[in-house]
Amino acid sequence: MTVSVATSSRDMIEGALARAVQFPRLRYMGSKYKLLPHLARAFADVDGATALDAFAGSGVVSYLLKAQGYQVTSNDFLNFPSAITRATVVNQTVKLTAAEVDTICGEPADDRDFIRRTFDGLYFTAADREFLDSAWSHIDLLKGHKQAIAISALVLAAARKQPRGVFTFTDLRYDDGRRDLHLPLRDHFRERVEDYNRVVFNSGQTCQTRSGDVFDLPAKSYDLVYLDPPYAPPRDDNDYIKRYHFLEGLSVYWRGQKLMENTKTKKLEKKYTPFSYKRTIVDALSRTFEQFKDSTIVLSYSSNAIPDAGTIKDLLGAVKSDIEVREIDHKYSFGTHSTAQRRDVSEYIFIAR
Repeated sequence: MTVSVATSSRDMIEGALARAVQFPRLRYMGSKYKLLPHLARAFADVDGATALDAFAGSGVVSYLLKAQGYQVTSNDFLNFPSAITRATVVNQTVKLTAAEVDTICGEPADDRDFIRRTFDGLYFTAADREFLDSAWSHIDLLKGHKQAIAISALVLAAARKQPRGVFTFTDLRYDDGRRDLHLPLRDHFRERVEDYNRVVFNSGQTCQTRSGDVFDLPAKSYDLVYLDPPYAPPRDDNDYIKRYHFLEGLSVYWRGQKLMENTKTKKLEKKYTPFSYKRTIVDALSRTFEQFKDSTIVLSYSSNAIPDAGTIKDLLGAVKSDIEVREIDHKYSFGTHSTAQRRDVSEYIFIAR
């Protein structure tokens, strides 16, 4: 019989946090690494055992939920978060061996050159681009969780090597001399595999992951639904494809992806989401709350986003009678350009029962 995690003690919360802070850190717009202690307490207050992380992003919150004993379903509309959560949340015991890493880092298994040709002169050195093609020639031969770890490590290696972790520019304007920016991708990959191997653990609970629109999730009742939707910022944008298109393509070797050859960055075609636009986000949030009205909803939201906290509370109030709002001081930036200064904002955690 599944035991509720609502009775988690302080020691259990601290133990889950100790695991979660070891999670390999991907620099990702809206990531909740700094809010993990607040989220852990909110999750421990929910009476239940099954949880959905509907907008998984970097995967760290899905991993925290696993560490707190939940049976986790992780979802994101991009592909690479599903690879990360498959490697760290769904996977309970599998790791990549040193011999397997040596093979991936060794001579190529075939003569593929898609990355070398397509991204010639962009982002990385010729040797790094050659390594990415070669690595994928071996990753294609892996199966299951081993493949997921390898893809996750490759994605994180590419993100760490690229200044600011985003692919909206192709030059070295942000090269500040950090080791990550000059370490060869082959060496990055070896280190990132160690990072992912280190966080594999058996929670004793079956978890799953998927990639798709939140509104296409199969009808299922969860005890807890965590929502961290893309914010509609008052300025700039929240276009994840624009920032992370290379990671998205790399996670599937660009199979099934529409590459925009005429763009300087060789980005992917933008995926529509109603959460990105001021004119559609209120309806999108309302539909999401209605979709999960039978679950306890825990939602993260920023005071710097649209709509405001009062509107969020009203929308939740249409489907829930008990709404708690916890306000946390937080530094956050929506952009990576020179005018997007990190500024003090309030991060809200709504708990709607």
